[in-house]
This record gives sequence, C-alpha cells and structure tokens, in this order.
Amino acid sequence: MSHGVVHFEVPAEDPDKLSDFYTKLFDWKINKVPMGGNNDYWVVSTVDTTEQGMPTEPGAINGGIYKRQGPQDRTMNYVNVESVDDYVKKATGLGATVVVQKMPIPGMGWFAQVTDPQGNTFGLFQNDGSAG
Repeated sequence: MSHGVVHFEVPAEDPDKLSDFYTKLFDWKINKVPMGGNNDYWVVSTVDTTEQGMPTEPGAINGGIYKRQGPQDRTMNYVNVESVDDYVKKATGLGATVVVQKMPIPGMGWFAQVTDPQGNTFGLFQNDGSAG
C-alpha cells in the first residue's frame, strides 16, 4: 500500500470567505456540510470525485475547511495507512504523541492525529466503508 497524503484540512477564521478565496483561485468545488453548532465542515473537491468522495485523478487529493478553534490549529495532512491502530503504535514507539485518538468517519474509515518528535502534527487515515 502507498502511504501518500490522501486528505488535507485547512482551519479558517471565516470558512465561507476562505472557501470563496480557494474557489476563485483554483476553481475548487467547496460545499458546506452542516454538522451543528460551530462544527460545520466545508468539503473541498480539488478534482472530480467518485460517489464515495475519492478523487478520480491519480495522485490528486481533496480536503476540507473548518472553523478555527484556536491559534494552535494548523493545516493538517492525512496519510493513508493499512491500520490506524498499528501506525499509532508504530509512531508512538518512534517518539510521537497522540493528539486525537482513533475515531470513525462513518461510511468512510478511521482516523487519528499524532505529533512527531519535533512538534509537527499529522493525521493517519484507514479506508473502511464499514466504519461508524
């Protein structure tokens, strides 16, 4: 399995304005998904996608924009892995710390977030349509 970046997330003070910026700059298709409260999510399609939301172009990745919760929020890249559990264990064994424990993305897969030994946070993503 390739361990490439499969998703990105960008925090924003004003997600609607930032969505407009990226739409005008790159012609990305961005759709707001109401999640309730301050947790709405703007799905970013950099290229056309399948019904499951996966990019149709090899090597392309899509992402999301969300409301910044604090100054610590930074752009996040998610790396494709066979097992979130295995890679969290491997990462922590190499000196990483867990920031967000394994959680489901219903119908898509599982994710976790870790910080590497030099303070950079990244996500792990495991494709699994039965996650929920």
